Amino acid sequence: MSIAGIILAAGASRRMGTPKALLDYHGQTWLDRWIGLLRPHCDPVLVVLGADAQRIRAGIRRAAEAQFVINPEPQRGQFSSLQCALAALPEHISGFLFTPVDHPAVRADTIENVVAEFLRGGAQVVAPRYRGRGGHPVCCAWPLAAEMLAEPPESQARLVLRRHRESTRYVEVEDPGVVEDADDPVGYERLLGDLP
Repeated sequence: MSIAGIILAAGASRRMGTPKALLDYHGQTWLDRWIGLLRPHCDPVLVVLGADAQRIRAGIRRAAEAQFVINPEPQRGQFSSLQCALAALPEHISGFLFTPVDHPAVRADTIENVVAEFLRGGAQVVAPRYRGRGGHPVCCAWPLAAEMLAEPPESQARLVLRRHRESTRYVEVEDPGVVEDADDPVGYERLLGDLP
């Protein structure tokens, strides 16, 4: 079974004021960290870019380890970026794992546990859960790609995932990174541990 990895990094990062994909997290850009987390488990790893695409691609070290897809209309929202990636995936894969780039604190063992649970079979959706809250990354069986591509670009992945609630499996993790994102400078400082 093969799993594709999808990193969503097409947003304009308006509230942050600079591309989130290029922010530093313990010595790596957020995007480099995600590529490094997914590469051992996913092939291919797709990165969806939109706003500041050239700047982001030039500003990372692991560009050669990923394939890049451009969302020509990133203003339509994150789901439209997911659709761009799904449309570019090869059809031989068993599933796809996706995450926004703005959850850089996710631990490597969380990825391993989510992928291992998916590979056990029997679930259409596998996601990590931290203290009762579902988070990222989410792993989906390949048939869900067609459902997501059939939705309007302004839709949301969660609407499709809800249809498969009965075949969703959660992996309980002690990893707050699965629910921690950062949209502005204050959130970024909190993520780095500089603010409570």
